[in-house]
Amino acid sequence: MTTERSSGFVAFILVLLAIAIFSFWMAPGPRIDETEAELAAARLETGGAQTLEDILRRQEGLPVNDDFRSTNIGGDAVPPPNTAPLGTSSDPDLWRALRYNKADVTVSTHRPVGEVLMQDGGMRWLTVRDGPLRTYGGWLLLGTIGILAVFFLFRGRIRIEGGKTGKTVTRFHAFERFTHWMTAGSFVLLAFTGLFTLFGRKFLIPVLGHDANSVWLAVSKYIHNNVSWAFMLGIVLVFILWVAHNIPNKLDIIWFKQAGGIVGDKHPPAKKFNAGQKLIFWSVILFGASISLSGLSLLFPFDLPLFGKTFTLLNDIGITGLLGMEPLPVALAPQEEMQLAQLWHAIVAFVLMAIIIGHIYIGSIGMEGAFDAMGSGQVDENWAEQHHSIWYEKVKEREAAREGRAPEQATPAE
Repeated sequence: MTTERSSGFVAFILVLLAIAIFSFWMAPGPRIDETEAELAAARLETGGAQTLEDILRRQEGLPVNDDFRSTNIGGDAVPPPNTAPLGTSSDPDLWRALRYNKADVTVSTHRPVGEVLMQDGGMRWLTVRDGPLRTYGGWLLLGTIGILAVFFLFRGRIRIEGGKTGKTVTRFHAFERFTHWMTAGSFVLLAFTGLFTLFGRKFLIPVLGHDANSVWLAVSKYIHNNVSWAFMLGIVLVFILWVAHNIPNKLDIIWFKQAGGIVGDKHPPAKKFNAGQKLIFWSVILFGASISLSGLSLLFPFDLPLFGKTFTLLNDIGITGLLGMEPLPVALAPQEEMQLAQLWHAIVAFVLMAIIIGHIYIGSIGMEGAFDAMGSGQVDENWAEQHHSIWYEKVKEREAAREGRAPEQATPAE
């Protein structure tokens, strides 16, 4: 698999995620059986005003014939002048005119956000955020932890065959370890503070109370916004340091066929990074870049719209048509841009958190000697031979060349 194909596959997954978000966003709720005739008859009892059924249908995203409101905007769709206090339009008339874009008004901000006085997309955002996002995201993380716990009970820790020799080789230098821990540490802080923000109302308020929760989330927001810069710097440095070692090759196929030695007793040959580590690398780079981009859009609201342009591109290349969907709307209010960016930010973050949980497992309790690579930077020779035999042979050859002797013959990889 080439880098372009790998990147293209991940990009395709991201496109599907974008369409899935919008499907949740626009999907209608349960149908309500009232016909328009029945609704119109019910309005007669309210003097022509909207009824509870109208409100419920609107909240569920179902169509409502709003002619009884959109045409009821008084004589003029503008506020009456001060000299005519009784005027021809009441406040309700004015707000209905604003809702249906029939009011001739100007705003003083001279910015697109100031032109949006009412935006009901927030209800769709709240429904997705408090429903599918929180539910499926939470279960994804808990399910990942549960699967790893069960796997550990059956597989146990992957031991170094033959035990440690006491001799080590340098796996990662100081700057590489600094870059790794800066990226990892900032991501953990971002993950926890993001989860506090998403789940605070449901789980923290009952424990901490409203006042303590508000302080906790204010601090979390401050940490989240500022630590994000360290994470973005980290993924740039990670890419520069290790992209050359993470180009897919034929050895990756062997690694997958032998389950990386995690299942069974095989020890597939690998260079500095094996196929599993390459998956982690590209996940961090691609998902991390996507999270960073949507995060920048949230840090600088209304200045970095993403989804209007993305939906235009998807419509132009025909993705929506291939999936049998109507063209996606491209004229999004600034508030809708932020709401979609927040959902995308959280969904991709949940996916990356699940992947990183697996990475943490392997690098700690899952594999003996793995933590040393990013701890001290030195790994035992038996560990190196078992998990990265080709890289280890190259290291021994370089050491022998520096010392002016013939390299030792390594044991062939299984």
